Amino acid sequence: MHKAGFVNIVGNPNVGKSTLMNQLVGERISIATFKAQTTRHRIMGIVNTDDMQIVFSDTPGVLKPNYKMQEMMLAFSESALADADILLYVTDVVENAEKNLDFLEKVRKMTIPVLLLINKIDESNQKELGRIVTKWHELLPNAEILPISAKNKFGTDLLMKRIRELLPESPAYFDKEQLTDKPAKFFVSEIIREKILRYYDKEIPYSVEVVVERFKEDEKKIHINAVIYVERDSQKGIVIGHQGVALKKVSTEARKALERFFDKTIFLEVFVKVDKDWRSSQRELANFGYRPE
Repeated sequence: MHKAGFVNIVGNPNVGKSTLMNQLVGERISIATFKAQTTRHRIMGIVNTDDMQIVFSDTPGVLKPNYKMQEMMLAFSESALADADILLYVTDVVENAEKNLDFLEKVRKMTIPVLLLINKIDESNQKELGRIVTKWHELLPNAEILPISAKNKFGTDLLMKRIRELLPESPAYFDKEQLTDKPAKFFVSEIIREKILRYYDKEIPYSVEVVVERFKEDEKKIHINAVIYVERDSQKGIVIGHQGVALKKVSTEARKALERFFDKTIFLEVFVKVDKDWRSSQRELANFGYRPE
């Protein structure tokens, strides 16, 4: 008997979905920082054993869209409801449970198993946790509730055991050697974007997209040329920094992370270009990979 299925992770921004995904998959598939909207695409991470394949799917945080890019991000999250065999709805001990009732209503109507994960329980106490569990029982009466701490790996073994039990019988969907559905270039742009999120303040990270224009690999090294797109000339100046110092720091940090990720020597060149209002242009967003599933 072989089991296989899609286990899709949804929830509001900043509740720990990407950290959970990385713990469950055991590879650093989703970038995880403390800024909202870190995950912009739907990213799959695949766990294989001889008799099982779990296809985890991390999605952008659910939010009310203010511009075209956020509409596309919400479409990725909603597509995760359509093809899930098991849904992991992630919340935490501080967020307002009724923050996104429209999306919750869609989750409530689902007939597949829904595991409601209350994350960051290390930041709460028993009494407070009891109150949160009661509230979620009211909102999603059919969901199975599991308290976890993804960062501290508390409850994640129990969660994996439960996922294995609920997984349907099925042949594998992907090759057993495959770790993700994304190409190598995707992870290059994500890792560079993570460094931008960590290094720059305020609006800069949200106005940035990274495109890999060259990815040439041999046995020991990879040559990469990447372009950081921003929306304004003033943002270009900030990203580059005085005498190029800021861009050099981001490039160095990204190169180190890429060498860890690919386990090869990396030669990285990064350029900055202006593409006005790309976040609101359907055509530009499609060019950057924002296509509904």
